[in-house]
Amino acid sequence: MITGGPKPVAPFSHAVESDGLIFVTGQMPDSPEHPGVLPDGIAAQTRNVMANLQLVLEGLGLGFEHVLMARAYLTHFAEDYAVFNATYQTYFDPARRPARTCIGVTDLAYQARIEIDLFARRPAELSSR
Repeated sequence: MITGGPKPVAPFSHAVESDGLIFVTGQMPDSPEHPGVLPDGIAAQTRNVMANLQLVLEGLGLGFEHVLMARAYLTHFAEDYAVFNATYQTYFDPARRPARTCIGVTDLAYQARIEIDLFARRPAELSSR
């Protein structure tokens, strides 16, 4: 269990690690302080999702530099894609952005506009965790 992070709302783990690969569950745009309460707009929701992902990664002793792949799910794809991209890209070094898939979906929990899950890798020098 990741301490200080968002509370799971269903029977799942925030992250599972196997042989140095970390699979981070999709995070929603609420905050640990206000579960189920979402900010307005895709930029604010993207920032909240990224903050939740950061909490999970930090709970594992990792950061965004360890992310290999991200999958983003947008309910208003055409309307939100450009603003989502502009916000999302600020969390990664331009020289080492992860692979990414962005998928348009019809519905997400809490009527969120976005959800993101990640795949990361623990470097060998951090593998003693």
